[in-house]
Amino acid sequence: MKKYLLLIALFFTFSVAGFAQVIDKSGKQNVTVDYTRLARIDSLVNSYVKNDWVKGVVTIIVKDNQLVQYKGYGYLDADTKKPMPNDAIFRIMSQTKAITSVGIMMLYEEGKFLLDEPISDFIPEFKHPVVLDKYNAADTTYTTVPAKREITFRDLLTHTSGIDYGDIGSDDMKAIYAKAGVPSGLGYFDASLLDKMKILGKQPLKFQPGEKWQYGLNTDLLGCLTEVISDMNLEDYFRKRIFEPLGMNDTYFNLPASKAGRLATVYTEDDNHQIIKWSHTFRNIDPDYPIMNKHYFSGGAGLSSTAYDYAIFLQMLLNKGKYNGSQLLAPRTVELMLSDQLEPGLFGDSNFGLGFELVTAKGAAKGSRNEGSFAWGGYYGTTYWADPKAKLVCLIMTQHTPNTHGDLASKFQNLVYSSLK
Repeated sequence: MKKYLLLIALFFTFSVAGFAQVIDKSGKQNVTVDYTRLARIDSLVNSYVKNDWVKGVVTIIVKDNQLVQYKGYGYLDADTKKPMPNDAIFRIMSQTKAITSVGIMMLYEEGKFLLDEPISDFIPEFKHPVVLDKYNAADTTYTTVPAKREITFRDLLTHTSGIDYGDIGSDDMKAIYAKAGVPSGLGYFDASLLDKMKILGKQPLKFQPGEKWQYGLNTDLLGCLTEVISDMNLEDYFRKRIFEPLGMNDTYFNLPASKAGRLATVYTEDDNHQIIKWSHTFRNIDPDYPIMNKHYFSGGAGLSSTAYDYAIFLQMLLNKGKYNGSQLLAPRTVELMLSDQLEPGLFGDSNFGLGFELVTAKGAAKGSRNEGSFAWGGYYGTTYWADPKAKLVCLIMTQHTPNTHGDLASKFQNLVYSSLK
């Protein structure tokens, strides 16, 4: 009998411990939150919708592992007046990067590579890189000089490799990539990811590896390296290694038809700053790409997800790599990813970790987020941050770019912190 009771007690203990890692959706109030002040968020967002500055928004706030706010505002589709549900699915674009960074670091933990190991050990086309010296815009010819060293995994995770972006990068590198047929990863591409990354490996770098920070195709390349090292495509790898263990049930490269009705409409603005729908050809990105059957999985921009699914992912990191009974990363690896990797000043008042922007002491002195907070966002207007000191996970998600009234995200952030006791 005593043995039976002991087993029950142990089961209860481990069940409670496991539950504590999962976001509490019970609806009970958090004693550290002033809900009267929190309601200011409703007034703020609704005013932007009323003024037709934004068509639809979803916000979510998790404090102390507890869901304290999760709402949809405005419209999923303004033409049909379909209300925005809180579980709307958004094209999260560059928020994909953090998931890819976690995915590659899981392989790092398995001893598959070292952070300062050359990536050419896995994709030989990146051996003996060269750096752009002079570029002639008239005929797109250029000269190069040898790189002082090879690109490493750490360079890719910190965006210091010298690799730029197609379509949204610097003019010279956009032209070079376009001529070589290197895609941006934004939207739909009927191509082989590995083949395109091999072509990228033969293009010049914008600068010497490690010398600067430059947003670029680094994370698409990390996704390709994940495929090469794991011998799985990125869609299957994410599903089996990250999404299923965490319970992220609404995050996809290829969105199922059964969930397409929850996909938020994408908007932009005309010359008079009036909101219009994003067309199928605008900026060469068809907004229907989530429901197109893709096999080119962009680790930098390809996923669609919900605010809640992404909050789960961020909560896992605040939980030191653990969620839903699954330990995706060791606590020390999470600490490493959230540690400053750049020399001061290389990324302004902030710093950059292995996949995330980090708030420094200098940055914290100028805004609401505490030092050590980590953040990023997506091209279409999604923004996230997580604050380990405040035990806070927050997202504000739209599908609207460029956005004349993009200050909504900063105001939302300020209201979140003003509601904390």
